[in-house]
Amino acid sequence: MANVAKKVTWSSREEEQPPSQAGETTPLLNGATGRYARQVSQPNFFRIGSLSTVNLDDDTDLDAEITCPILREIPHNEKLLSLKFESLDYDNSENQLFLEEERRVVSEGFRCIEIKRWLICALIGILTGLVACFIDIVVEKLAGLKYKVIKNSIDKFTETGGLCISLMLWTAFNVLFVMIGSLMVAFLEPVAAGSGIPQIKCYLNGVKIPHVVRLKTLVVKVCGVIFSVVGGLAVGKEGPMIHSGAVIAAGISQGRSTSLKRDFKVFEIARRRTRKKKKIVDFVLNLQKSSFASPTARCVFSLSRCTDSFSIRVSLSLFFASMISTFTLNFVLSIYHCKPEELSNPGLINFGKFKSEVTKYNIHSGCFFVFLYIKGGVLSLKEIRINCLNFWIWLFLIRYLHRSILQVVEAVLVAAVTATVSFVMIYYSTDCQPLGPDSVEYPLQLFCADGEYNSMATTFFNTPEKSVRSLFHDPAGTYNPTTLSLFTVSYFFLACWTYGLTVSAGVFIPSLLIGAAWGRLFGILLAKTSSSSIWADPGKYALMGAAAQLGGIVRMTLSLTVIIVEATGNVTYGLPIMLVLMTAKIVGDYFVEGLYDLHIKLQSVPFLHWEAPATAYSHSLTARELMSTPVTCFRRVEKVGNIVDVLSDTTSTHNGFPVVDDIYDINQPGRLYGLVLRSQLIVLLKHKVFVERANSNFNQKKLKLKDFRDAYPRFPPIQSIHVSQDERECMMDLTEFMNPTPYTVPQETSFPRVFKLFRALGLRHLVVVDDHNRVVGLVTRKDLARYRLEKGGLEELHLSQT
Repeated sequence: MANVAKKVTWSSREEEQPPSQAGETTPLLNGATGRYARQVSQPNFFRIGSLSTVNLDDDTDLDAEITCPILREIPHNEKLLSLKFESLDYDNSENQLFLEEERRVVSEGFRCIEIKRWLICALIGILTGLVACFIDIVVEKLAGLKYKVIKNSIDKFTETGGLCISLMLWTAFNVLFVMIGSLMVAFLEPVAAGSGIPQIKCYLNGVKIPHVVRLKTLVVKVCGVIFSVVGGLAVGKEGPMIHSGAVIAAGISQGRSTSLKRDFKVFEIARRRTRKKKKIVDFVLNLQKSSFASPTARCVFSLSRCTDSFSIRVSLSLFFASMISTFTLNFVLSIYHCKPEELSNPGLINFGKFKSEVTKYNIHSGCFFVFLYIKGGVLSLKEIRINCLNFWIWLFLIRYLHRSILQVVEAVLVAAVTATVSFVMIYYSTDCQPLGPDSVEYPLQLFCADGEYNSMATTFFNTPEKSVRSLFHDPAGTYNPTTLSLFTVSYFFLACWTYGLTVSAGVFIPSLLIGAAWGRLFGILLAKTSSSSIWADPGKYALMGAAAQLGGIVRMTLSLTVIIVEATGNVTYGLPIMLVLMTAKIVGDYFVEGLYDLHIKLQSVPFLHWEAPATAYSHSLTARELMSTPVTCFRRVEKVGNIVDVLSDTTSTHNGFPVVDDIYDINQPGRLYGLVLRSQLIVLLKHKVFVERANSNFNQKKLKLKDFRDAYPRFPPIQSIHVSQDERECMMDLTEFMNPTPYTVPQETSFPRVFKLFRALGLRHLVVVDDHNRVVGLVTRKDLARYRLEKGGLEELHLSQT
């Protein structure tokens, strides 16, 4: 089998990578046989090493060639680590320009920067709240219109016959909305597919995901999630709000839009990768946080799911932005519901408060907690099946449905199947319940008697959020066990199939809905075995089931406890919820990873967890075995032609170049003086910052740090920079622009220590030196990510260019 030529990323199509944005060089895993030194004719700079990739010709894990002319297979193996994903520069380059600028900032300047920071917080909070309001209102209006038309059609044809027309109408609505949303995602911005949480986790982890925080991505994400939810798919609108909040945070903090080509000349100080990351860390979940019922739940969710570090400053900024976002959302929705003075809409996710008599339970009833443990474990096994089934579905989609049109067809097919399954289950359901004062919004009578409604329709004929609220608070006897059993099984498979489509969709609310249905069923069956009042209300078990289901899928514990407690307004259930979540997580982690981590692994992303793989073998690995070698280096005063040749060489995808002293022996490494980045060299070449001779009396052109910020984040490719033959003979002094204090480690440093240093500091390059401070290697993200802890121990992943 030929080497993999293409790999479907989250964007579902090949991304164009300019040479100036190429990834780091990483050696093969099979030792020195996969490395070779490229001899260089110019003796005035030190270059050894080049990129090589693993060949998949002999990979026995990959399937054989498929003869089907339509479903052409893209060979894919989750045991690969992709070289096409590159890292982000989160570490500040403390060169002379940076230090001079920092020294010029007086105390008044620091106060001005602090004021701008809080202003950015408030602005992002307002915008995220407005976007959340827009999504909520549009979904409510479109879904209400759809259900009203379908209900009138079903009521009409129930009496006259011809319910197949109602089925076709329901299917047409679903197909139309889902097709629009899928077309936008597949052809306009594929990276907007899914919930966006894996992409943002990777971005904050230090992996560049193309187009992940662009304005077009935000537009497609917002429109896509609206059409997905209204289209009746087993999805929620809360997950994609994470991605939307990240785009808003990244754009506002920069004070300009590269998509619109507009520079508003504000917040220029934040135009560096480090500050951009901080803003996204602060506000990545602002729009998601607008969904929760209080800022406390939002902060906990943000800090636990998408941030890698904790600080008081980040927490204060996050809480302040959450308060602003909450107030904006509450105020606008209160006006929309004609109650501006009440501020009665704290969040998009609000499951309502349980009645006081329902929340009571006897703490001395040990069997109550035993049942909770059992239920948490049983539900965890169900969540394991969800994650595993979704994993194999995604693997199939990556291999076969890699064309955009096929992805749209699949989304349309799922929409049609969802409508058909829902209609058929409602049609054959005999679970009729009497209409009460707090009946559902769109009750379907169908074949029930007058004054009754179809209970199965309550679960399908609503948005997922309203269905969860119904399962929590509807009185005992509203659902019979058959209805809940059929709904749980059908919605389980629909949710597994849906999460992975080329649509903007989240798994948060569908997981809660499946867990609530399963939990309520458990409570009904448990109540039949005992006459004690402790088992009287099945809504409490629906709550526990929802917590266990979502916790087992995404492996959240503390944050999910706070979210559910505040979404229901009951602290009484805090302890039982925590016990169920811990049981679900422990059981789930034993068998399979969480859903988000599985999707990151499927994309072969070099994701670094917070801790190094904990095995006895880890400490026997040293930086000498980890590092990429040989390394491309430059002198402090380098020839322009040599720099252009290195940057233009397609086999050289280095992004960091150690700066060493003069090299007299090409086989002898030089002593380290600093580190210069590819992006910095691009800017220097663009502005022609060089002199005619190394000993010239003329000073080279002076640049300011603003020149580098203006080029960020889309640095021009080296092919767009013209350098004449005469200019190639000039010299460039890198002393002023290189980072003179890069992080270094000795050759004998252990793997866990290198990992901790690299991960905690957010590095992209870690220079390995010998006892004489001579460069012997370079550790990059892929050097560390290729070691993964599996059940059999520490496993080395293969590297490929896919």
